[in-house]
Amino acid sequence: MSVHEHWQMDASAPELYERYLVPAITSVWASDLLDRIAPRQGESVLDVACGTGIVARSTQQLGLAGRVVGLDLNTAMLAIARSKSPKIEWVEGSALDLPFEADCFDVVLCQLGLQFFPDRLLALKEMVRVLKPAGRAGFSVYSAIEKTPAAHAFVQALDKCLGKEASRTKRSEHLSCDAQEIADWTKQAGFDFVDVAAVTQQIKFPSMLDYVRFQLTATPMAGLLKDKEALERERLIISISEDAASRLDHSMLAGGKLTFPQQSFVAIASLR
Repeated sequence: MSVHEHWQMDASAPELYERYLVPAITSVWASDLLDRIAPRQGESVLDVACGTGIVARSTQQLGLAGRVVGLDLNTAMLAIARSKSPKIEWVEGSALDLPFEADCFDVVLCQLGLQFFPDRLLALKEMVRVLKPAGRAGFSVYSAIEKTPAAHAFVQALDKCLGKEASRTKRSEHLSCDAQEIADWTKQAGFDFVDVAAVTQQIKFPSMLDYVRFQLTATPMAGLLKDKEALERERLIISISEDAASRLDHSMLAGGKLTFPQQSFVAIASLR
């Protein structure tokens, strides 16, 4: 799809996630994560909280990995993953209780999922448990929301238009801690070595309106407008979009598109 085209919200949330969010955001971070972890020939790889499977699929496409497994709690997301790549082993399960024996993977990956786990330390301990000796893990988490201008503008607009608690879900995607805290969690979980980098990628959307429409139609934030009539929903989406756009530097809205920096912490950890 050309970035000049506006998005059509005419499918289920998992389908929309795969159609729009994966190309715009998660595929960008998947490439970065795999470049850093550098899977080796024949290694077994587990993708935790895989969603529709972009990290697992990208790993398989490298042609180096042996066994590739994607795990997620969301049945609908896994259905999309299976339809995209039936050769990968897709498993429904929790990051807090990985349904695998100890010492069975060379590499564990978790892209933009750790911030959502109710017990992050336990999730990291589970990664350690299933890794083989000298195994490696790579994971990324969004940093403070202020480091991602479009998201920050969006939550401010949400709170202005829908009330103070409206942005809670979006804000929960971002961690307010620093790189050292993430390194400390990782060491506490049992990893011997860890390197955490603050990484910024440029993200592109067809427009601010498309960005806001996606957030309020194809994510858990859709619940904010579920009780509104169609015309009222559209009015609110436009109002929120206009307010959010007014908070951004004009350079991010050049040509009617939306281009903004997005920061994540990317950690590469290993066992002895």
